[in-house]
Amino acid sequence: MTKRLEMYRCEICGNLVEVILEGEGELVCCGQPMTLVKGKNKDDEGLEKHVPVFEIKENGGLEVRVGSILHPMNDDHYIMFIETISEDRNTANLQYLKPGMEPKMILEKKLGKTTAREFCNLHGLWEGESD
Repeated sequence: MTKRLEMYRCEICGNLVEVILEGEGELVCCGQPMTLVKGKNKDDEGLEKHVPVFEIKENGGLEVRVGSILHPMNDDHYIMFIETISEDRNTANLQYLKPGMEPKMILEKKLGKTTAREFCNLHGLWEGESD
């Protein structure tokens, strides 16, 4: 059974899908079951450039940066997207990125405790939580 907002990846073609509505079935791509992608966090090696960092702005908004040292955004190594998810998992915001962009996301307002996750084209999915 899938759960809302889980991510699955095809080990053959690299497709990455996020579950919008839960279901009983198995996700399949290229004729094989897809693999559930688990986010790495502050306990994993490489955290200084991958774990999302949160900063509350003066206007009450929230800035999410990828890494305490900003992640590189080169053609061969970059953050593909940043996603924020509210604590109740009822609100999600997704921002796609490409090489040359800053690995940041700005939200107009903080939605209570927030989880952010980002996907590095080389190192996969990473997660962090606001205070």
